[in-house]
Amino acid sequence: MRKYYIIILSALFAFSCDNNKIKISKVEGSPKYEDAALVLNELNSRSELEFSFDVKNYKLGAQTEHEFQYSLANSKKGQHIHLIINNNPYSAHYTNKFKKKLDPDNGVILAFLSRSYHESVKNKNAYIFTQYGDLEKIDLDKQYLFYSRPKGTYTGQDTKKLLLDFYLVNTTISKNGNKVRATINGEEFLIDEWSPYYIEGLPKGQVKIKLELINSSGELIDSPFNPSIRTVILN
Repeated sequence: MRKYYIIILSALFAFSCDNNKIKISKVEGSPKYEDAALVLNELNSRSELEFSFDVKNYKLGAQTEHEFQYSLANSKKGQHIHLIINNNPYSAHYTNKFKKKLDPDNGVILAFLSRSYHESVKNKNAYIFTQYGDLEKIDLDKQYLFYSRPKGTYTGQDTKKLLLDFYLVNTTISKNGNKVRATINGEEFLIDEWSPYYIEGLPKGQVKIKLELINSSGELIDSPFNPSIRTVILN
């Protein structure tokens, strides 16, 4: 009897460990917004950056409809623009005109449309990619990977599933081509489809994430801001 009891406990322990293992899976069911467009009308840089966008076929401030069981952290302010400067953590903007403090004096700008739950809109017209400042220019024709989510601190139910999302510029990923290597708390995942992903099975506390754009041989692509490294907190 004791022997069977030990076997049962071992099986339960193995099942528990497997459930706690970090895993990623594709998020499906988001509206595509294939006709949505983001156009930069004006960018002035003095002591701060002044942005003026034209947003087409996309409503800032609206809650995004979805066809999947909702479990991602969501902004009550609705759909917005993610603004990333030099691959630093993004700032969210809910109107088409806004200002951003100028820091540093020279930088690369990526702005793209975001759903209310922070999933980026991935079509060729949904983003702008440019730079500002009079210092040394960066080659904008290179292949780029920008980090978007997860970001910041998560609490309660929002810790169960985190959104892993990134933005690609001038490149694609595929089974036989470039890929994104995601290292999450030391565990590696190879991603060959540009899609949003759930991250599940994360422990509470600090979560360290590294994203790398690699070629078909697994080598890091020589590009600014590659790799991207972030730390998020789960409470």
